[in-house]
Amino acid sequence: MTLDYFSAFLIGILGAGHCIGMCGGISSMLTAAVKQHSRKSFYFVAAYNIGRIFTYSFLGLIAGFTGSLGIKALGLPVISLKFIAGFFLILLGLYIGQWLFWLNRVEKLGRTLWQKLQPISKHLLPIDSTPKALGLGMLWGWLPCGLIYSTLTWSIAAGNAIDGMAIMFFFGVGTLPALLTVSLGFQTITVLFKKLWIRRLIALGLICYGIFTLNVAYQLLF
Repeated sequence: MTLDYFSAFLIGILGAGHCIGMCGGISSMLTAAVKQHSRKSFYFVAAYNIGRIFTYSFLGLIAGFTGSLGIKALGLPVISLKFIAGFFLILLGLYIGQWLFWLNRVEKLGRTLWQKLQPISKHLLPIDSTPKALGLGMLWGWLPCGLIYSTLTWSIAAGNAIDGMAIMFFFGVGTLPALLTVSLGFQTITVLFKKLWIRRLIALGLICYGIFTLNVAYQLLF
């Protein structure tokens, strides 16, 4: 499981450009709040990210528990689920590199729920208090995102709730560097992450890691 935790953290790091693209709007609002309430800037940014990672961990808990039920009901070996995780990792790389957009279909599955949750954000804006920042982070963790859904397959493959939760926690920690640079206004780094060649270089890394995961799963299964 240690390797899975590190893998989830790595996915969070490598998905930096995608994170900025998906959460750029809310991060800009957070930046505005930071400038307006400079003394409380650290608390706002910290609360938002704590809330976001909390939601990821909660989703991982559900995914891991679901995976454990599936393993017991279908009698599948846990390692067989690694094939699914590796496959989704390759799809994620192709998606981030803008070569294949099949994950758009996966994201659509979560849009119905998101449409019901998004109006809640109106009660949390403007961000002028730590509880509002925390609540907005918890809400934004439900944003339909191929990066999140792909990592959730690792939580399913974990085969139990605790490891599933830990995988998503480490994934959330991995996304911190990218989103902190946006929230704290480091525009040079933000622009760099948005460059297509950088995103495609990262995408190739994800694809290679997905292939490596499939190979490891195959070796262990056969």
